Amino acid sequence: MVLEITRGKEIFQKVYRIAQKLGMEVYAVGGFVRDLYLGKEGTDIDFVVIGDALNLAREFRKTFRSGKVVTYPRFGTAMLMYQDFKLEFVTARQEHYDPNSRKPHVKRADLASDLSRRDFTINTLALDISPEKFGQVIDLYGGIRDIENKLIRTPLDPVITFRDDPLRILRAIRFATVLHFRIEENTYRAIVETRERLKIISQERITDEFKKILLADKPSIGLRLLKETGVLKIIFPELDQLSGVEQRKEFHHKDVFEHTLQVVDNIARKTDRFELRLAALLHDIAKPQTKRFVEGVGWTFHGHEELGARMVERIGRRMRLPLSTIKYVQKLVRLHLRPVQLVDDSVTDSAIRRLMVEAGEEIDDLMMLCRADITSKNPEKVKRYLANFDKVEQKMKEVEEKDKLRNFKLALDGNEIMQALGLTPGPAVGKIKKAVMDAVLDGVIPNEHQACYDYMMKIKDDILVGEESTSSQPAEPTSGSGKS
Repeated sequence: MVLEITRGKEIFQKVYRIAQKLGMEVYAVGGFVRDLYLGKEGTDIDFVVIGDALNLAREFRKTFRSGKVVTYPRFGTAMLMYQDFKLEFVTARQEHYDPNSRKPHVKRADLASDLSRRDFTINTLALDISPEKFGQVIDLYGGIRDIENKLIRTPLDPVITFRDDPLRILRAIRFATVLHFRIEENTYRAIVETRERLKIISQERITDEFKKILLADKPSIGLRLLKETGVLKIIFPELDQLSGVEQRKEFHHKDVFEHTLQVVDNIARKTDRFELRLAALLHDIAKPQTKRFVEGVGWTFHGHEELGARMVERIGRRMRLPLSTIKYVQKLVRLHLRPVQLVDDSVTDSAIRRLMVEAGEEIDDLMMLCRADITSKNPEKVKRYLANFDKVEQKMKEVEEKDKLRNFKLALDGNEIMQALGLTPGPAVGKIKKAVMDAVLDGVIPNEHQACYDYMMKIKDDILVGEESTSSQPAEPTSGSGKS
């Protein structure tokens, strides 16, 4: 079989020229060839070199003035940028793994041995780039057959494959999700058998694969596979615990995990932003901890949004996410129930104003999440809920036009409060600022400097006296104090 190459043809010709000059063989391999067979020509190209890949990369840079060569001598790997292409050159190798590490011992090998060490058959395809056989596919392990059958399968024993490098467990689920493929039966069983090996993988690697699953066009495929194989319990126990948590049937799925999967799929149809998809994934994360049964009502989850926001910080830090991402997801989880509470016609402008200020620039994302959270199977209910959110957004638009809340900033800041009242940083400053803020949001005073200053002077004594009385309370003795 011969594949047609357009954009990368000149790159291949140049790489082959250098290989010939150095007396080496070189082939394009892996994901680039797989995607080319699927009709997509990428710009990340991996090459297997029968010879010294680092030397080939350096000679390529010298001849064609590419970007800097980054080398990993232990693995015989070199990377560089050339035009819009990312090129990686790898010395053909065999690998041997120690039980407690995914870093292999390597030695040089031929093409067949190199292809056999790869994770899945769909990634074992190689491409001949010589002028005589340009574009001809080398398929030693049935990769094309498995692509045609939409199958994820390892070229060698899957148990050994996953024990050697357990990150491949997540890669199998990721490829099944992104490509909409099925995991072959023996490979699936091997995932279940070796999943505990994931504990030796760094959190950064796990997060990277999880992120790719969440960014797929239908993330529920991968999330469900993670759950069914028992992998989720290892890498994301909080999410695993959502399964089996009942809800009131008239609002959502009976199972919170299944509801969450649908919310994530809903939001995935609207945005490819990881942060917003993660907020959808975690919006009900605290329901197991807040589950209560109320007679005549059913299961309730009071406060799950507040507890969920606190859980987001712990989860985000464990996943090594940026602080900005954690704060963003916390905000949306904390506020995700608020818009539905503003549907009633009697809701005041101040309630709308308060939500808009708390949400800030994320108000549109919050409303997108709320719409995605509608998972009823009843079309009439869905229509009614969406119409309610339309009403809320119209109210927001009207308040926004009057108050310009998108860039809301209180006309009085903490430093000025301390200077005017002779205070040092502490709870009193925050309480005074909050009281002034509440007055503005409730429409008692305008957000103008003089009005805020006058209001501060009016209410300061009540707050400061309250602070003094609290701080002057004698401490209660501990149970172990006093004479024995």
